[in-house]
Amino acid sequence: METVEPVVDGDARLAAAMASVTVRDGAEVSVAVLDPDSGEGASYGTGAFDTASIVKVDILAALLLRAQDAGRSLTGSEKAYATAMIEDSDNDSASALWRAIGAADGLGAANERFGLTGTEGGDGPLWGLTRTTAADQVTLLRQVFAADGSALSEASRAYVRGLMERIADGQRWGVSAAADEAGGTAGSVWALKNGWLRRSTTGLWVANSIGRVVSGGHGYLVAVVSRGSGTQTEGIALTEAAARAAVSVFTDTA
Repeated sequence: METVEPVVDGDARLAAAMASVTVRDGAEVSVAVLDPDSGEGASYGTGAFDTASIVKVDILAALLLRAQDAGRSLTGSEKAYATAMIEDSDNDSASALWRAIGAADGLGAANERFGLTGTEGGDGPLWGLTRTTAADQVTLLRQVFAADGSALSEASRAYVRGLMERIADGQRWGVSAAADEAGGTAGSVWALKNGWLRRSTTGLWVANSIGRVVSGGHGYLVAVVSRGSGTQTEGIALTEAAARAAVSVFTDTA
């Protein structure tokens, strides 16, 4: 396995890298990154953000945990909903599984076991208005991508990873921008879930991206959450620039 040099003051290095990222007036962004092998990480920005569709990974993880507790596999309909929810970001499927896990209360119970401390489920059916932090999203990603300390079984983790490696073509943006150029299958260099939402009250965009990327032959867990972008395109560009800055903490040796 490739040896990655220890990161000295990762937060400071990430802050320096983020200084070159364009953030429009009134917009906010927070990012966290972790090398799951060494346990070293870095974060930038604070506060809780609306999840939009990145919460769908959390919903699926909670569903799988409930199934594990019951000693059963997912049903055919649950698998169909899960596939559509993650690969295509289908909202009706997310709503069905949100109800299946017990909505915000069920999500909160699962997240307590996952180690998430700054995430609060949306009211009633409004799963997309769940609030979370970049750090919590990296904690969730560690549950999916790292075996040590995960409440999810290997089969459950592999199931989530597989769906995150098969995201629909038009949704392959965000943290994937920090991955190596695809030399084989897309899933060999990234696995992700994105979220985007135009807030009706302001007309401004939430744009989020979470996942695992391979850069320089090494895997990193990255979460970017943002709000206040003027357009979806602007929000996507912000998440991608932040993801590249996060991974550069480990890959830039200059």
